[in-house]
Amino acid sequence: MQEHLSSTTSEFTLQPFVTQVMEVGSKTQPFSMESHEMAPRIRGAKVVHSVCPYCAVGCSLNVYVKDGRVIDIEGNPDSPINHGTLCPKGAATFQYTVNPNRLTQVLHRAPYSDHWEVKSLDWAMEQIALRMKQTRDETFVERLPDGREVNHTLGIASLGGATLDVEENYLMKKLFNGGLGIVSIENQARI
Repeated sequence: MQEHLSSTTSEFTLQPFVTQVMEVGSKTQPFSMESHEMAPRIRGAKVVHSVCPYCAVGCSLNVYVKDGRVIDIEGNPDSPINHGTLCPKGAATFQYTVNPNRLTQVLHRAPYSDHWEVKSLDWAMEQIALRMKQTRDETFVERLPDGREVNHTLGIASLGGATLDVEENYLMKKLFNGGLGIVSIENQARI
């Protein structure tokens, strides 16, 4: 009987302490002053809906724009295709778009040169057009030896980037294959 009373008494003295400990989380705010003052970086940004540029699945993106700059890109949770999820390439779209290491000018290294020169985009486009025409003219085959008409060149190939969209790939196929007779047309996504 004496043991029972002493254990009951110790339970009664521990009860207020346990109650106080249990109430700590409910009475005290678990937020610091800094967390009260913080705001999401996308607050006040305009949301522009877009499509991921990589594969042809068509995952939807939310592009957040503030003061004319892209500040974040993430999956669109309202999309019936991706429900806000993105593959690793799609999730890295922001880093691809806004990157201090991204080249913003044409660099050219002449044959046998040991350095790069900055050139204009007009110069580069002119060089590409001249070299494509020269190569096509030198390698164009109108007919095979057996007389079959082929109108193609095997001297030029196209390797498209994985960030080209469906419309760009369509135009490349029409121009390179139908217009210039280029046979070897491939996309980086398949390699």
